[in-house]
This record gives sequence, structure tokens and C-alpha cells, in this order.
Amino acid sequence: MTSLQELFDQAISLHQRGSLPEAELLYQQLLSMEPSSFAPRHMLGVIRYQQGRYGEAIGLITEALKLNPQVPAAWINLGNVQRMAGQPDEALTSYRRADGLAPGEPGVLSILATLLWEMGRHDEALESMDRLIAARPGDLEVLHHRGNMRRERKQFEKALADYDLVLAARPDLAETWTNRGAVLTDLGRPAEALQSLDRALQLQPGMVAALGHRGFALRELGRFEEALQSLDQALAFQPDDLPALAHRGKVLSEMNRLEESFQSFRRAATLSGPSTARLAHHIAHDRERRDWLAAQGGQSFAGERLAGAAINPHNRDAAAKAWQTGAPRIVVIDDLLTPDALVALRRYCLGADVWRKAYAQGYLGAFPESGFAVPLLAQIAEEFGTAFPEIFSSHPLRYHWAFKYDSRLAGIGIHADEAAVNVNFWITPDSANRDPASGGLVIWDKEAPLEWDFAKFNSDENAAYDFLAKSGAKPITVPYRANRAVIFDSNLFHKTDDIAFADGYENRRINITMLYGRRRRENAG
Repeated sequence: MTSLQELFDQAISLHQRGSLPEAELLYQQLLSMEPSSFAPRHMLGVIRYQQGRYGEAIGLITEALKLNPQVPAAWINLGNVQRMAGQPDEALTSYRRADGLAPGEPGVLSILATLLWEMGRHDEALESMDRLIAARPGDLEVLHHRGNMRRERKQFEKALADYDLVLAARPDLAETWTNRGAVLTDLGRPAEALQSLDRALQLQPGMVAALGHRGFALRELGRFEEALQSLDQALAFQPDDLPALAHRGKVLSEMNRLEESFQSFRRAATLSGPSTARLAHHIAHDRERRDWLAAQGGQSFAGERLAGAAINPHNRDAAAKAWQTGAPRIVVIDDLLTPDALVALRRYCLGADVWRKAYAQGYLGAFPESGFAVPLLAQIAEEFGTAFPEIFSSHPLRYHWAFKYDSRLAGIGIHADEAAVNVNFWITPDSANRDPASGGLVIWDKEAPLEWDFAKFNSDENAAYDFLAKSGAKPITVPYRANRAVIFDSNLFHKTDDIAFADGYENRRINITMLYGRRRRENAG
């Protein structure tokens, strides 16, 4: 007579060969013979997972774990099913149980880090990566991946250290040289970045990612024609490369070729497709947008250029005087856009599928690469230069974006921007703002130190507040008004003021930011 163990071994063998129906029959037979057996119940749950029957899989593996909760592999399998079933919090709990049973197990730490990263819990993900590297100190792939994660978290120096450790062991890795070049550009060291990227291209000629980042480094060096040449070379190899298209848009923008720039951005947006909303406030926004569009009867919101002006010209003299005499340079302009431009831009921002980046604090971002690059925006960007030449002089448009807020959550924290001139203007009707004394912008009267790199002045809030306290800086509050612009030195620290806007899709606070020119450097002449 065949023993239970022999039957289980046969089932496992069939399962491993991909004979799921036969393995399933044996697992069920084993359960009929021994209903309280952990292993066949667990493995039957694994089969249900492979069949895409996630609810049944969760039930079976959960029942198995009640019989024996001390098996890390079962907790991992339960987490895998929960993750696929769209239950990330439950999956995280399961993975943590596995981690508790097998501390330092590389497979558990790897999957835990991946899930935490997907959930936006980046610091915890990096802690798991630190533990994984401690468990696998010689794993260069893991070290490289941590460098990528650190770069995304704007921990540029730490990312550079990871890449250098990888290259010390394997100097023939073109991908690592490429990522090293990218992070050196992030650190404001484009000349060194160019050397790394050229090394990558020596190892792998025609490498699209290296050519794309090379174009970005050349842009930061102000070598725009060479940058464009490198990016066009990348796109010749791979016409649909999204980073190269985005970098090309940025280069063309600084060359004052906005129509071509925006075409490149829109091409990137078309190729990237719609976003997949994960955070609750992003999902709620997209649902509200769909309902709003349905109520509009299928109208199109293409953001076309206007036949007339987009910016009111009557503000020029007062703005020029305030900019030239102000200390710090902060200019507030009301009635910025013409009535036609305000209506067109407002309706475009309500209807367009461009709000593709969600931030945990509670706001959404629309960037050129997600399609926020229509002709109307190009017209507005161009007219800033012609309407206020004393402010913008020879500064080209460096970058632009928009943010849309959920007023139940927080706005943007304190930071400075990588530019010479910052333009921030608001378009949601005043009737939406429940507190007319607030809802706008807070700007401090002290500039970020010129020696600070981008990561520090743009995202290190503790360092910013510490610097401002020690320097005796004073905040200047500019209250929210519809169609109000605040133009200021981008090197000034600023943040979103407290937000108290009414509920409803059309009442969400929307601001547009346009950055012009280059930030001064410590060694600038």
C-alpha cells in the first residue's frame, strides 16, 4: 500500500513538472485521508494561486498556516497571493511573519524590499535592502539595485558609493557606469558624469540609456547642440525610448524651441500610456475626473493656442519695478491670464489625462512627460518672456509642471528649485478656497546656500529649517487668489501654505509652476 509520504512525493513531482491537474488530484486525495495535514493543503493553495483563483488560494494557505504557522515558505506564498489579489497591506504582514521566522533570509528580504518600495514606504524598503546586503555582501546585483533605489530617493552620495563599490569589483559593467553618470549629473557634477557615460559607451557602443543620460549631462553643461545630437542618436537606435524623448524635450526647451520640445514630451506621454493609480487619493481623483468628463458630454480639452494674448500686458511696469528693487525678489501679479486663457487652461487641467504622478502627502503631479505640454502652455511660457522682459531677460524655460491637491491632505514641503526664476500661478476659482488668508505660498527671505546640491536644497527639509532658523529668516505669506502669479528667485526656500478648499472635483486647488534659467552656483562669476 502506498504511504502518505509516497503519495505526497508523487504529487510534488507532478507539480514541479507542471502537471497541475494530476498533482491537484493527489493533494485532494491526501486531504481526504488526513484532513488535518498541513503540506497538501498548503500546496493545493499554491496550485489555486497558479490557476489565478486567488480567493481560494488565500483560504487554503491560511487554513494550512492555522495548522502550522511556523513555515516561512507558506507565509511567503500567502503574501504572494495577497499581493496579486491587490491586498498589499495583508501581503506585507505575511512577509513580515516569514521574516520573523527566518531572519536575514535573502529571499524574504528581497521580496519584502520590493513590496515596501511599491507601497511607497521607501525608507523601510531601503532598510530591508541594507539587511539583504549584510546577508549577501558580495552580491553586486543587489548592491547595484540599492544604488538605483537610493538615487530615486535623492540619496545621491549614497547611490554613488554603491555604484563605486560595484565598479571596483566589476569595472566592465556598462549599466553601472551609466547609472553612475546619471547620479553625478544629479549631484551637479556633469563633467564627471560625462566621463562615466563615455566609459559606458566604450564598453557598449550604442547603449541607449548611456546616450540618453549623456545628452542630459551635456544639457547641464550648456552644450545643447551636442546634447541634442546624443539624444537623437539614442532615438535612432530606439525611437520609443521614453527617457531620451523626455531629455530631448528639456534640451529643446532650453534652446527656446518650445514647439519641438512639447512635441517630444507629448510623444513620450503617448508611449507611456495612462497611469495606474495606487494611492487612495489618486484613485479618488481619477474617479472624479471620469464622472466630470461624462457630465461634459464628451467635449475635447486639447489646450490649443489662443488667437489672442494669453497673458495680460498691463502688469509689466509694476512687475518690472518690483523685481528690480525688491529684496528679496518676490513679485505678486493678479489677473495674470486673460479671461480666455484662464478658462481654457482651467478646463484643460480638469479634463486632460495628465495627472499621472501621485505623492503620498496628498497631491498629484502633471509633468511634460505625462502630456502636460500642450500648445496653450507653450504660448503662456513664451509670453512670460515678452510680457516681462525685465524679469526673464535671456532666461529660457527650463522645466514646468502642475500640482493638484486633495485639501484633506498636506501640500508641498519646504524646498528651493533648480532655476533662476520661479513662476507659480493658481487657477482654481476663489469660491473654492474656504480661507482667503491662506492656501497660497510661504516664501522665506533667505536663499538656499549656493554650495548645497540639488538633493539638499530641494528635499532635505530638516536642513532647510535649521538653516533658516540659524540665519534669522522670516517667512512671507502670499495668500491664494485665482489667476494670481508669484514670481520669485528660485533659490528662495518656499512651501505650500495650509490648504482648506471645498470638496468637489472643480474645487481642487491647481497650481502651475514654470522654471526659467539656471540656478547660480557657488563658483559662479
